[in-house]
Amino acid sequence: MSFPITRLRRLRGNAGIRNLVRETRLSVNDLIYPLFVTTGTGVKEEIPSMPGVYHLSLDLLEEEVREVSALGIQAILLFGVPDTKDEAGSSAYAEEGIVQQATRLIKRVTPDMLVVADTCLCQFTSTGHCGVVHYDEACGTAEILNDESLALLVKTAVSQAEAGADIIAPSNMMDGYVAAIRSGLDEAGFTNTPIMAYSVKYASAFYGPFRDAAHSTPQFGDRKTYQMDPANGREALREAESDVLEGADLLMVKPALAYMDIIRALKENFDLPVVAYNVSAEYSMVKAAAANGWVDERAIVLETLTGFKRAGADIIITYYAKDVAAWLREN
Repeated sequence: MSFPITRLRRLRGNAGIRNLVRETRLSVNDLIYPLFVTTGTGVKEEIPSMPGVYHLSLDLLEEEVREVSALGIQAILLFGVPDTKDEAGSSAYAEEGIVQQATRLIKRVTPDMLVVADTCLCQFTSTGHCGVVHYDEACGTAEILNDESLALLVKTAVSQAEAGADIIAPSNMMDGYVAAIRSGLDEAGFTNTPIMAYSVKYASAFYGPFRDAAHSTPQFGDRKTYQMDPANGREALREAESDVLEGADLLMVKPALAYMDIIRALKENFDLPVVAYNVSAEYSMVKAAAANGWVDERAIVLETLTGFKRAGADIIITYYAKDVAAWLREN
């Protein structure tokens, strides 16, 4: 009987050996935790489609932020749910807007916590779209205007930076948005504020629970004229290259689970950090399966996030961040 010269199982024989040769490592330093802040007092409202994720009012935000910090998580992605909306999304760039107030509170409570401000209009517009809408009554059509939207996005980014945001994360997918925001930040004196570009954001079915959380469902049509077709891969490289040339500091792929090939493509083609957004439906599907006893929640989540890292993600935005931070401490 002949034996193989190469025996790959030698390096799998026990946990110690497996730990020594592990190629990909997940760390709490890789994680960004999304938070949804809203107006009012005493509000801690669980989002029905996202068990364990809440709308929090400002008076309850301090306790949450201290908990996040105690777990070793160093960055929060901040989404605002305002009490008023209009067609221009004016509360997105108001000095006392909900994101601006929450940012100042977080920086006061935990000065070292990085605040990543979602820079978009959809939660703040009465239309639910990420930009200015032009209605053609004669034709019965509506168009999301690109360049007119950029001016409002710049105002939002500058307002967030003035409130203390450490990173601006524009999620709107308007053409030229990175260049416009970079110019606006620089002119306002925020030359050192990085831009985390939502470079490759697909018009995905995986966003459903988030729209419940952010109250941002479009009131008409969809976002397919500005978010990407899920069938396209080469276009992702064009989008990312455009953001690199316009001055982006980090490149995001959203969603992550169905687009790990895109994460890998960005990692291989660009030298900026790559961010994977483990989006709402990816979270909710695991939660639903775990609630039914169909999967081992902890094992599934850690395997999935390790997969993002292996694909090339340097940073992972995930609603599981607090759980993952606790699990990693136990390992």
